[in-house]
Amino acid sequence: MSKFNSNTTKKSIFNELTKEFFENRFSNLAYLPRWVIFCIDMVIVMFAGIITYFIVANLTFKSYDTYSVSIRYFITLLTYAFFFFAFRTYAGIIRHSSFIDGMRLLLATSFAFFSLVVLNYTHFFVHETKIFLMPELFIHGVISFVLLFLFRILVKFLFETYIELENKDQIKKIVVFGIDANAFALAKALNSEQPKRYKVVAFIEKTNANRTKQVLGLPIVSFKQNASEIIRKFDASAIILSDYTLTKEEQLKIVDDCLEHNYQVLSTQTVKNWEDQKSITKNIKQFDIKDLLERQPIVIQNKLISKQIQNKTVLVTGAAGSIGSEIVQQVLAFEPAKIILVDQAETPLYELSLLVKTSLKNTTYIPFVADIKDAFIMEQILSNHQPDVIYHAAAYKHVPIMETNAYQAVLTNVLGTKILADLAIKYQVASFVMVSTDKAVNPSNVMGASKRIAELYVQSLFMQSQSKTSRATKFITTRFGNVLGSNGSVVPLFTKQIQEGGPITITHPDIIRYFMTIPEACQLVLEAGSMGNGGEIYIFDMGQPVRIIDLAYKMIRLAGFVPEEDIKIGVVGLRPGEKLFEELLNDASKTLPTHHDKIMIAQEHNVADFDSFILQLENLIQCAKKMQSDAVVAEMKKIVPEFKSKNSVYENLD
Repeated sequence: MSKFNSNTTKKSIFNELTKEFFENRFSNLAYLPRWVIFCIDMVIVMFAGIITYFIVANLTFKSYDTYSVSIRYFITLLTYAFFFFAFRTYAGIIRHSSFIDGMRLLLATSFAFFSLVVLNYTHFFVHETKIFLMPELFIHGVISFVLLFLFRILVKFLFETYIELENKDQIKKIVVFGIDANAFALAKALNSEQPKRYKVVAFIEKTNANRTKQVLGLPIVSFKQNASEIIRKFDASAIILSDYTLTKEEQLKIVDDCLEHNYQVLSTQTVKNWEDQKSITKNIKQFDIKDLLERQPIVIQNKLISKQIQNKTVLVTGAAGSIGSEIVQQVLAFEPAKIILVDQAETPLYELSLLVKTSLKNTTYIPFVADIKDAFIMEQILSNHQPDVIYHAAAYKHVPIMETNAYQAVLTNVLGTKILADLAIKYQVASFVMVSTDKAVNPSNVMGASKRIAELYVQSLFMQSQSKTSRATKFITTRFGNVLGSNGSVVPLFTKQIQEGGPITITHPDIIRYFMTIPEACQLVLEAGSMGNGGEIYIFDMGQPVRIIDLAYKMIRLAGFVPEEDIKIGVVGLRPGEKLFEELLNDASKTLPTHHDKIMIAQEHNVADFDSFILQLENLIQCAKKMQSDAVVAEMKKIVPEFKSKNSVYENLD
């Protein structure tokens, strides 16, 4: 029994070693030493000579006997060997054989043929006898090239077939949507990728204009039916959207259709040059939900904005934040004389400074680590640099955090804005553009109410200053909803939760939100700032609202998971101060159109008595400085009567 077990063990070990040996050997065929490839090529040339001999022998009895057959073959092989060395035909890796390798073989065999022709006629002129028959040289050259080329193709095919069979469970069959140069470059890159992840099985064309029906040996299918049906037809599991003529609506339709049938949706960048093409497979990624939420590019009045910014001094508060940093980068495109960056966060400000340096042309930039609540420092900045335009993006914005830190919301969002606005008038700043939020409309939380009070202050201040002087600072307020990718927004949060394996947490199944991209929002901020005459509240067209739970389901499917199976969705309840939907206007407000179809002016009531409003504001600020949260919220509700707390400890104050 012991002997049997010993023999069995030895046999098992031998089998494993044998298997590993052959597998490794075969897997490394593509990396044969160069001298081995050279020897194989010479054997092929010799074999081509044998074939040529029989062909010529059947065609004619004529032959030159100037030298023996062995000497003639030696001359031929020596000539081919020389040009194989000259053109380094042996240097390429077989599995990566390409058009360039084929050209090397063609040049080597062509030069060998012409060299032998020259040698043949030189010998004739000297000795009046030829060494070779001309047809013999030509046939040998053609057969040599064909066999050498076929050898490489055959090895490459066998290797790729072996690898594909070995990894068939890991290789995904995919369909490429698009039939332009980008789509074809993508298909080539994917099919030659090692290790292979995807196998392209078909192309989809948007229209039926293409009549070729095959490219790269793959069928082209007209998009007459649902994408999911085409994917199923070719037994694929994913689709790559490579057609950049697809509208957002068309993309959304395709994505929804594929996700409904559990097919993966991928995307990649545009191939702009050959360098891109080499790395195109590295840039294949899950289709980003942002790609669906983004809208068509905005056309802005560059001349109007340029007139306001070019060669001027611009100050941006909250410059290191998600909105502020984008404003900074867009402002730099209009070449201001000086840009002043103000933020209390040192590290993000440093990182922004590094980024800004690469965009500077004739602009001086000055970063300040400063808090807008610090009146002394802010006055020093304005008195020393005399800005022409201020973009005020500094604010506390996270609803649940501000609900438990009401005094900080007031000190930063209200007092900070007041300090900056007062200084803007004192130092005759031409324009003051404040970034507000849709949460300021019928606020249900402290953060929203604080932004509404800030709105009221800058509007009222403009009215007061305008009555005293014609050169009053123009105070302009911009109001919009959630922005994609901003710090703490829902999309980055969901992405992180999916990467961690879930669960995705939502506050309520019926909650809806508007979304806008950061660049889009900042473009509209600049546009509104340039068109405003002062005292306006500009609201932005936010498009269609999105149910957050639908967003969660879509993001899970786009990541290649099944909702509630692979990634759970948990409902945690509304956060303090949170409401189911946001508004851009209160019930009593109306809007006026502007020359920009995405920007409207909100007609809202301002404070009736400015002096009384200032007294209320001072009481509010004093309560905040004393960290009296209940008193703070009570004062806020006096100033903003429509402020009704929801899911909050302050509901008893309504």
